[in-house]
Amino acid sequence: MKKLLQIILLSFGLIGCSSIELEPVSSSADETQRILSLGLTHEENLIEASKLKSFHTISVVTGQLNKVRDEKIQAEVELAESKKFADMVIVSDNNSNFIGPKISESIKKGILIGDIELIDYHLSGIKDQNGGFLKHQLNLSITYTSDSRRNYFSANLCDAWNSCDLDQSDIILGSEIVSGCTATSCKYKQIMTLDLHDDFLKNNMENGFTMRFNSKKATNKVTISSAYIKGYLKIAK
Repeated sequence: MKKLLQIILLSFGLIGCSSIELEPVSSSADETQRILSLGLTHEENLIEASKLKSFHTISVVTGQLNKVRDEKIQAEVELAESKKFADMVIVSDNNSNFIGPKISESIKKGILIGDIELIDYHLSGIKDQNGGFLKHQLNLSITYTSDSRRNYFSANLCDAWNSCDLDQSDIILGSEIVSGCTATSCKYKQIMTLDLHDDFLKNNMENGFTMRFNSKKATNKVTISSAYIKGYLKIAK
């Protein structure tokens, strides 16, 4: 009798449990989107996140809200920079010749005071008046001191992990200036260009790109930022 009573009570318990409707649990991503949809300030978003029940959810949602805030700030900075670069693009020849702003860098290559290389680079473009298509170039000049000149011969596209073994391209060597020679070295300034397709620039607008210029004695990397490309292409079109 006692065992039968236990079975009956257990059956009622199972029936009762099965009748309980479990409240759906929202994910941290859902909570983040819900808070963002409220149209609050970032500080108010964080206060709203602190009201969530789980400490883990609060932590995750707070991190996601901070990431959204940081991405928004970065986008605003890039927009301002792209407008600055656009204002600096020189247009000539009836809107068919474009020269982007020059970027200058100095790079320490050795342990001596004079072991510094100067790099200047910019984008330029020419629009075909008949077909309307654009031809772009990455223009680069490298100034260095060495016992002999470098023979630059190619350029490679680098990936997001800074590996530069992609899409090797030939470069066009321009002028060369030699000065300040001593018994052991001379100062060299070498100018070169790399042809770029219009689609290549458009495909790299969001992340920018890095090119490595190769010689047998040394290599040099040049990075064109997303803001630079966006500003340049806003005018060169």
